[in-house]
Amino acid sequence: MDIRTVKKMEKKAVKSSKNDFTKLGLALFFMVGVLFYSSVTHSGVTNSLFLAIAALFGAYMALNIGANDVANNVGPAVGSRALTMGGAIIIAAIFEASGAIIAGGDVVGTIKKGIIDPAAFVDASQFIWAMTAALLAGGLWLNLATTMGAPVSTTHSIVGGVMGAGIAASGFGAVAWGTMGTIAASWVISPLLGGVIAALFLFTIKKTMIYKEDKLSAMKKMVPLYVAVMGWAFVTYLMLKGVKHIVKIDFPTALGIGFAAAVAIYFMVKPMVATAAVSLRNHRDDVNKLFTIPLIFAAALLSFAHGANDVANAVGPLAGIADAVQHSVISTKASIPMWVMLVGAIGIALGLALYGPKLIRTVGSEITELDQVRAYSIAMAAAITVIVASQLGLPVSSTHIAIGGVFGVGFLREFLYHTKEEELIRVERRQLAEDEKVLNAMNAEKETLEAKEGKSQEDYERIVQLYQMIEEEEEKIRIDKKQLKRAEKIKYVKRDAIKKIIAAWVITVPAAAVLSAAIFYTIRGMML
Repeated sequence: MDIRTVKKMEKKAVKSSKNDFTKLGLALFFMVGVLFYSSVTHSGVTNSLFLAIAALFGAYMALNIGANDVANNVGPAVGSRALTMGGAIIIAAIFEASGAIIAGGDVVGTIKKGIIDPAAFVDASQFIWAMTAALLAGGLWLNLATTMGAPVSTTHSIVGGVMGAGIAASGFGAVAWGTMGTIAASWVISPLLGGVIAALFLFTIKKTMIYKEDKLSAMKKMVPLYVAVMGWAFVTYLMLKGVKHIVKIDFPTALGIGFAAAVAIYFMVKPMVATAAVSLRNHRDDVNKLFTIPLIFAAALLSFAHGANDVANAVGPLAGIADAVQHSVISTKASIPMWVMLVGAIGIALGLALYGPKLIRTVGSEITELDQVRAYSIAMAAAITVIVASQLGLPVSSTHIAIGGVFGVGFLREFLYHTKEEELIRVERRQLAEDEKVLNAMNAEKETLEAKEGKSQEDYERIVQLYQMIEEEEEKIRIDKKQLKRAEKIKYVKRDAIKKIIAAWVITVPAAAVLSAAIFYTIRGMML
């Protein structure tokens, strides 16, 4: 290694360290700003110190939601190169914050998912301690998961935090274990539904366009239809998961609005695709190009709906603490002050901008290779699964759905590849067997000639020739074996990524619960 290489490495290390310190500085500035604001504006309120500390932890939780959970909305679009990393962060930050502020809701549940009986808490002070512990535990677990590169459910993180604090406060009887059972069921239901729906969409697109001889005609016919279906799903999703916080909308109304939007989108997109097709080739890469703009809209809409719903993970307990501090009672529902909503909205957007790229890369490219068609299938799975599950009353996690969708398209690629390549593998095996047969015959002939007494000049020349031929044949067999092994072992989904992510999913609730219980005991010990 020469001196120039060492200097380049030093420069990169220094630059990386500066970036890390800058990110940390901005995150700390935001958290301290929230702490200061809460302290100043609530200085005359009893327990104002706890409210300020809780606000600090709420800001920390929001930063970690942005760093981890938002990647699911934009990761596939970035992995497919429909969006650049910078473009994805800008779009997601704007729409996450907009969703949180515009459609975040005036009221949230202070005890997430009703997993703890409010009567479990002796008084408002104990409730405040528990929610503070839940916020910090949820944030710490998300921070650890992000560092490990594991996308986990922020809802499950805060659920685990509330459960752990509730158990620490009043024992295991305080937990609604039936509700916890449905949450555990979502670990299986969410990725399975997401994976199956994403795989079905991808397979349908392959059959109706990519596998067609005349791809251009198929594109002109099918792309407007697929974009319209996407519009239907996403407008319905947006109505149910975002706009419902502003105006009450039932499912049939949301579905009808979505259908009307889909019809309008179809007639708008059809001439655009026909015009674009003039300059396109009869190739699958050009099929992908037509899904680029729809994917950008999908990333924006998913981010808006996520901000509207998951801001409660950051500010729900904080809103409960604020309500308990001001009224000295425990409420299962609490109005969200605007400053609390802004903590969640700005924190999520800032966390995404500072620390989101790591998880965006994980979702977008480190599980399986994505293109625009595969990313479209994942986005459709995210929207449709949430719609179907919400109407059937099934517990699902948006994080698990999106990652399940990535797994689904990856495993479908493996299945289709192996189905198509089975004959090639059989040919490779036959060729290997024939080459080994030839090699054995050459070795036998060589041994016979070498054992022969009174060899002629022709015998010696043949032996030399056989040595050369045997060496060439052995090299050919080595190549055959390598190709066969490669064909048999192709995996389109990285198994190490699967193991890491599933392990993180399974331990999220118990890990957050243990952390929360430990923090609660620490707080109680300090206060008593």
